[in-house]
Amino acid sequence: MLIVYTPDGGEPERYDARSLRVSETAIAARTVDRTWPDLKNNLTEDLEAMRVVAWVIAKRSQPTLRYGDFDPGIEELTVRLDKDEVTRWAEATASFAWMEPDATPETVAAAMRVIPPSADDREHAEAVVERLAAERPKDETPSQPKSTGPSETPAS
Repeated sequence: MLIVYTPDGGEPERYDARSLRVSETAIAARTVDRTWPDLKNNLTEDLEAMRVVAWVIAKRSQPTLRYGDFDPGIEELTVRLDKDEVTRWAEATASFAWMEPDATPETVAAAMRVIPPSADDREHAEAVVERLAAERPKDETPSQPKSTGPSETPAS
C-alpha cells in the first residue's frame, strides 16, 4: 500500500507502508497515541494514519523532520495500491467472478471496475483487468448440475 503525498504544485512522493520497520511502527503509534493495528487497519480512510506513516518514512531521509512540521493538506494525501496488490486483488476477484455460471468477459471486467482507480499505476491495473477478463480460466468452468441417473417416475 502506497501513501501518495502530492504537495500543492509539487511532484508526488510515494511512501510504501509495507516498508515500515517494527521500530517505526512503534514511533508512529506513540506519536499519535494509537496502536499500530489501529493505524494499519485505517490507512485507506484515516488522514491522520496516512500522515503519521508518511512522516515516519519521510524521516528516513530527513531525520530532523518534526511531526508538527509535516502537515499535508487534506487533498494532498491519498492511498494507492502497488502493482503486486493490484494483481492479487484482481486475480482473487476474477476467480470468484468466473465461478458464476453466466459469467462473461464483460461481467468479470465489471466486477473488477474499482481496481484501476485505486491503483498507483492505472495502466498496469487496466492491463491486468483486461487480461483476467479476456477468457475463462480452464479450471474455472461453471458448475453443472450433477446427474442423479434416470428419473424414477412410476410406470403407468
